[in-house]
Amino acid sequence: MTDTLERRSLTREQLLEAYRTMRAIREFEERVHREFATGEIPGFVHLYAGEEASAAGVCLNLDQRDTIASTHRGHGHCIAKGVDAGEMMAEIYGRRTGSCHGKGGSMHIADLSKGMLGANGIVGGGPPLICGTALAAKIKGTGGVSVAFFGDGGSNQGTTLESMNLACVWNLPAIFVAENNGYAESTASSWSVASDNIADRAAGFGMPGVIVDGFDFFAVHEAASEAIARARQGGGPTLLEMKFTRYYGHFEGDQQTYRADEVARARAELDCLTRFAARVTETGELAQADLDAVDAEVAAMIDKAVEEAKAAPLPAEADLLTDVYVRY
Repeated sequence: MTDTLERRSLTREQLLEAYRTMRAIREFEERVHREFATGEIPGFVHLYAGEEASAAGVCLNLDQRDTIASTHRGHGHCIAKGVDAGEMMAEIYGRRTGSCHGKGGSMHIADLSKGMLGANGIVGGGPPLICGTALAAKIKGTGGVSVAFFGDGGSNQGTTLESMNLACVWNLPAIFVAENNGYAESTASSWSVASDNIADRAAGFGMPGVIVDGFDFFAVHEAASEAIARARQGGGPTLLEMKFTRYYGHFEGDQQTYRADEVARARAELDCLTRFAARVTETGELAQADLDAVDAEVAAMIDKAVEEAKAAPLPAEADLLTDVYVRY
């Protein structure tokens, strides 16, 4: 399918939603980058800037039946699945009004009401979770699909490989999205991953493996659309590999001595937001004024999220033992 045909398959409202999602992720991450430098945000932060097309392109195909599991770099996935940005910001600031009441922080944002099973500080922790929710969807016949996002480092974890095998054995409606940004922390995937492409590993499990330009929203959306439709129809799992780069270090404070000029090139030539805007304005599907309006809307939303997060109360001593155990 060509880019033109794919663009025609998306309505004006869907295109605006896609742009709004990517812009929200970008502005959220850029703002967290600045706020973290003030010293007011506790713990570690891992930013998703540069990778927006993956989360947006996949999650635009999902609905309330579906679930996702994320990684320590999970803000983008949360936003794309509909988690409230204000609650996310409060969580990052460690406030009681956060999505996990200030107890999870950046790496453990979750919202089960949105089908967001959680960001995860454990590398490779997400794939086993989606096997459970995918099995539940299959047994209940809901038509639901479960998606696990993981990095090139997570692709080498036994949990990930075992989950892909299990998903094939049980023919689960599961999608495995390897977000290959080139590094597992500071270790290049070209050194740590034996195969040239993570997607090539799919053949070992008997599932389709697709390599995707992760800077191109339309390429991501098309590949995810096909894989998700196939899963809903009982066709089983798919492994998608998104190839792109992150704009910031592995974590805030990473000196990035292992990288040269690749980020500057990606921002200048490959940026997913710039490419999206150029395509939709060239075809006349959206006007620059439409995009500018979304930019202003998102900027106001992020300002409000930060303002409210800073003013929100911290967890109290009485909150210490709440939400520790699950009660049925």
